[in-house]
Amino acid sequence: MKPRLYPLARSLLFRLDPERAHHLALAAARVLEPWAARLPMPPPSEGRLALRRMGLEFPNPIGLAAGFDKNGCAPHLWESLGFGFAELGTVTARAQPGNPRPRLARFAAERALVNRLGFNNDGAAVVAERLARLLAVRPCIPIGLNVGASRAVVGDARAERGDYLTSVELLAPLADYLVVNVSSPNTPGLRDLQSPDRLGALVACIRDGLAGLPGSASRCPLLVKLSPDLEDGEIEAICRAALDAGASGFVATNTTLWRPAGSERLASVAGGLSGAPLRSRSTEVVRRIRGAVGDGIPIIGVGGVMSLDDVLAKLGGGADLVALYSGLIFEGPFLARRLNRDLARRRGAGEGEAHFAASGVFPGRSPASRSCR
Repeated sequence: MKPRLYPLARSLLFRLDPERAHHLALAAARVLEPWAARLPMPPPSEGRLALRRMGLEFPNPIGLAAGFDKNGCAPHLWESLGFGFAELGTVTARAQPGNPRPRLARFAAERALVNRLGFNNDGAAVVAERLARLLAVRPCIPIGLNVGASRAVVGDARAERGDYLTSVELLAPLADYLVVNVSSPNTPGLRDLQSPDRLGALVACIRDGLAGLPGSASRCPLLVKLSPDLEDGEIEAICRAALDAGASGFVATNTTLWRPAGSERLASVAGGLSGAPLRSRSTEVVRRIRGAVGDGIPIIGVGGVMSLDDVLAKLGGGADLVALYSGLIFEGPFLARRLNRDLARRRGAGEGEAHFAASGVFPGRSPASRSCR
């Protein structure tokens, strides 16, 4: 599809139930995945956009956020669409259907989504088997895997840790980095895992589990995905507990239960809000995390990214990398390529240096190539 045709495609897709439209997009992704896996291509970088974080080479700082490809169906396709990394999942140890439908709402005027999907996924064993096959030839972009708690175990600390460990042990050998999701609003009780004591115990347990795995899986970077609904005063203690227990960095943020004042349409639907209304708060949480942890700790900024200005705001707030999901729905599958093109042009014109300096984007060299197709 040519970029200029997406508005027409969007008008047709927006006539469908949002979850049905999503499944159609995933069906297309599954069809295209074998083609994408065979297509020789250079890494999707634009000029000097490459950077190195967590010991990994990112050809550009724009990634796919978790939630779009929950079951790891198309790990090569995201590289073909210009993403510099892709985070797949959320995956739970047990296969689960998620919450009852309808559970996904689209608000075109507000450029927002509200979901209460509830970690619907095939389960860690099935996803691991699929990815072991699809990733026999690795894409040239880092692949992150996002793991969450199965609904049945939440509230039992021992069972929670065992559940996460099951997923980690199956998926870490296939991941370039892992993300621990303790912040989805759609699994009752999950967000309680963000308390410093519980989060520290969970991260330490996962880190111990990783240490027992063979090869590079034992050193897999481990990020924690945080909620935008945390109180500002909580963030430093939560981050410190996670880092002390062995976390490598943070993803900020998940979806929000907050609704903007005066938006009765958004307030009428329960679930996690994403898209444009989340932009400011997610960027503020990025800024708070950076202030709490200082330089050198990787942060992936997520929430309301649909334009170059949104990317620059996340980078300026302290993010090293920026990921998007809702933007694909409203702006189309070529959004990552457009953002990278605009980012490269901005850099080439010598503009916005303050936005880039803190995150280390445009280090003046391309990272060394990894072994990939």
